[in-house]
Amino acid sequence: MSDRRVKKNMKANTPRPLSIGKAILFIIIFMQIFISVGPFESKAWSANMLKMGLLEEPKTLNLWLARDRWSRRVLSLFYQPLYVRDPKTLELIPWLAADKPIFDKASLSYTIKLRPAKWSDGTPLTSEDVAFTANLVKKFKIPRYRSYWGIIKKTETPDKRTVKFFLKKPMAVFETRTLTLPIVSKAEWAKIAEKAESAKKPLDVLLKYKIKKPLGSGPYALKEWKQGAYLFVQKNKHFFGKGLKIKGHILGPFIDGIIFKFFGTSDAAVMAVKKGTIDMFWWGIKPGYLPDLESEPYVKLYASERSALYYMGFNMRKAPFNDINLRQAIATLVDKDFIVTRILQGNGVRMDSIVPPGNRRYYCPDVPVYGKGMNRADRIKKAYEILKGAGYTWDVAPVQAKGKVVKGKGIRLPDGKPMTPFTILTPPADYDPERAMAGLIIQEWLREVGIPASSKPMAFGALIDQVSKQHKFDTFILGYGRLSLDPDYVRKFFHSKYDKKRGGNKAGYRNPTFDKIADASAAAMDVTERRKLVWEMQKIVMRDLPWLPLYNPNLIEGVRTERFKGWVPMLEGIGNRWSFCVVKPR
Repeated sequence: MSDRRVKKNMKANTPRPLSIGKAILFIIIFMQIFISVGPFESKAWSANMLKMGLLEEPKTLNLWLARDRWSRRVLSLFYQPLYVRDPKTLELIPWLAADKPIFDKASLSYTIKLRPAKWSDGTPLTSEDVAFTANLVKKFKIPRYRSYWGIIKKTETPDKRTVKFFLKKPMAVFETRTLTLPIVSKAEWAKIAEKAESAKKPLDVLLKYKIKKPLGSGPYALKEWKQGAYLFVQKNKHFFGKGLKIKGHILGPFIDGIIFKFFGTSDAAVMAVKKGTIDMFWWGIKPGYLPDLESEPYVKLYASERSALYYMGFNMRKAPFNDINLRQAIATLVDKDFIVTRILQGNGVRMDSIVPPGNRRYYCPDVPVYGKGMNRADRIKKAYEILKGAGYTWDVAPVQAKGKVVKGKGIRLPDGKPMTPFTILTPPADYDPERAMAGLIIQEWLREVGIPASSKPMAFGALIDQVSKQHKFDTFILGYGRLSLDPDYVRKFFHSKYDKKRGGNKAGYRNPTFDKIADASAAAMDVTERRKLVWEMQKIVMRDLPWLPLYNPNLIEGVRTERFKGWVPMLEGIGNRWSFCVVKPR
């Protein structure tokens, strides 16, 4: 989305008197921004030091333990993968690797040549480090990584610059997921692993090991972390990419380092951007802050597509949600354009498939679509037609004899029993106001035809437990803020084998035809063949509607423009590996 479009979607807020509570909050934020916080504000820092805000402090610098996004963001500056995504085309391109992987179908093997590269201490990065990473994950069964490295049968290192992977069976995710995972140093982790192996719980020891100064191959290296205050990374003089031109970008880093400050609230961070205390807030900015930031002459707003999915899910393990007619009627009643326009204030797009439109290789534009372009009355008439045709009846039908639309009452299932009132579970408004509001408005749309729905916000942890673990729910609204560009998640969301506690198949969807196609897609090594299969999977899902995709919000980020330039826009925003390699002082 262009900056001009962002402006169009911004509406001026009418100033209101501050309540006592808000006044106190303002004072706290004021103190946090304007009172010196030590070295972060010191003039001793280089003028070429980028200052960035994080919402929260990283939890750990142990790559294997890092689950929070703040730790992973900082660690992405240190640990690098073999392949990354081109910012324009999103195609995989060599990073630590020197060229494309060579696949041998007969032996199910991939041969990869490495660039000349060094770790941040100046020692060479070799094929032994790559093989060690794979074997370490497999040996300790490290969560989040084991499913991708675990598909390897064995690894060979013919020389220091060559690594060869042999797969257990054809798995398409090897190229798109495994080869994009970070590589660690054998010198850093071998002794840690040896110590962990002798413990009663080896994995626990490995995960709990405190890494004070990560040994990485990225554009930056850790200089100092003053917990509770700031984290300082400086440019890595041994970074392999310095001076290289990759996909039209000459790599640096061209700045001396990055200082991260932790804010705790978006209010404080956004105010810091306005004041110029930080150059960028590495987090999405909510629509309510946009008018204020737009008025600042040295703040530029970037709106980026996301690979995200926010959706309504149905519990197909029980009636009446196991009825496709009810699910299709609900899909017809839900006005996604209204949600995007009014709730997201235009900063997003409607979702008509499980794969986001930004994933141009695998997004299928030809799926069943419900209610698009219809007004409220037409939606009600169409939903009534679907339900009436399936045997539903009413005490007061929502569409009268001459087509007059009224509020439906007393809806009965095809077996003649009254439909039991049910809940739409959502996160609370203080966690995600958009999803909470969507639940309320969907509740009203369903009640128009007599469907007895009630939206129920609940604590996010309890919501996940009830939906994913206990399977005690009717319907829910959840989301994935960052889906992989590899579409294997479609298989994991709806394959019957993942219909289990904490499984990806939250809806309890079971379709043997889908399972067969999904399994074939996972093993399809040819991109064209795989795309056809993934498209077919999307069509089946959108016909059967175990989930109803709702919307995909834009990611809006704000940066100061007077000191630095060169941010690289791409899917998921400007806070990416490319930006940190090429941003430079003005």
